[in-house]
Amino acid sequence: MLEILGSGLVSLWLEMAGVHIKPLDALDALAWQSSPGLVLAPDPNPAGATTVQTYLKELITTKVVGQNLAESQGIWMQSGPMLMANHQGTTPLPAASLTKIATSLVALKTWGPDHQFDTLVSVTGPMVNGVVQGDLVITGGGDPMFVWEEAIALGNTLNKMGIKQVKGNLVITGNFAMNFQRQPMLAGLILKQTLNSATWGRPANYIYSIMPKGTPKPKVLITGAVKFQAQPNPQQTLLVRHRSLPLKQLIKEMNVYSNNEMAEMLADSVGGAAVVQSTAAYLARVPQSEIQLINGSGLGPENRISPRAVCSMLMAIQGEASTHQLNLADLFPMSGFDRRGTLHSRHIPSATVIKTGTLRDVSALAGVMPTRDRGLVWFAIINRGTNVWGLRTGQDQLLQRVVQQLQVPPTVPTALTPHSAINSLPQLGAVSRNEILFPS
Repeated sequence: MLEILGSGLVSLWLEMAGVHIKPLDALDALAWQSSPGLVLAPDPNPAGATTVQTYLKELITTKVVGQNLAESQGIWMQSGPMLMANHQGTTPLPAASLTKIATSLVALKTWGPDHQFDTLVSVTGPMVNGVVQGDLVITGGGDPMFVWEEAIALGNTLNKMGIKQVKGNLVITGNFAMNFQRQPMLAGLILKQTLNSATWGRPANYIYSIMPKGTPKPKVLITGAVKFQAQPNPQQTLLVRHRSLPLKQLIKEMNVYSNNEMAEMLADSVGGAAVVQSTAAYLARVPQSEIQLINGSGLGPENRISPRAVCSMLMAIQGEASTHQLNLADLFPMSGFDRRGTLHSRHIPSATVIKTGTLRDVSALAGVMPTRDRGLVWFAIINRGTNVWGLRTGQDQLLQRVVQQLQVPPTVPTALTPHSAINSLPQLGAVSRNEILFPS
């Protein structure tokens, strides 16, 4: 206790509790602590707890949630070291896509925000008059966002190298997915079609129509079939290295659209669900029992996380991001800034950074909300019930009431201001990410 008193935390609590004293940012308070989500005292202002209790009662009285599910709702609300509200906050509950918070944290810590996944393109024979006398080999490196545009750009790169036809097969090895299809044979069939514009269907033609004007149409005819090989041919010649978008953009896209396939691939890249589970608990400084995962996406009610652990992981992400001059808004959608994906039709207070989660009878919402009187308020709401629309509406209303109690800040805190260069739409199909290694 003497260490706590000497650290200045008590004065921080008092300052943050004072209505007329400008509160410190939650991150400033957390900088004094070794544990991101450590709570050392309850909030002396009962506004948060009272608002949450009212919200929980209304779920029952309005019959959005049945009486039998009253205790299946979980809420944790925290500002710095002050606990504002807690209902089943340390109980692991089905978290749906809040699981992607754990995947984001571990991937960011493992790879760093600028990491790119390589997809390698090789051939097993020489090129004669524009025809490869062998197979075209694609070695996947775990790129979770290799899509139409990337394949079109790759085809154009091969055309620039003089390759117009492949006499052999299209061979898929490694961890390759296309258009979020992770089954290698199906991914290979989509790629084969995309490399030859003469075989395009309506989806490929639509994607091409929204690409930059003047983009060529690739014409790489592969005569053979699509095959999968567990190990690449040692005699193959490496032609092109295709680099993915930087991890920070991959994480942002995954969380904006809550893309399950991307989450699964990122979880695989760090070692799978068990590694995500144990590493996330370690980084967030919460008991291992509060994070229970079977995959990296949240598909399945077996993925259980406590509301407290959700908040702690978000704080840990913010801390890790700050070491790279980034913040949570660069990795998750922000209300009033990102108008696509899961934020559509939500009424969440402006400048709130969030992650949603939906799975049959689960509706979840977590993030961080700036306020005038409490600085950054971290929250996690995990609801159980079949009325998903009613649960979402209630979550939005709860946050609106909290921000009314604590007042809207005059400006968006620097700690939550997204970097526009990072948050611009990805330049998919950019040929600059195709590095030619062996000119034909």
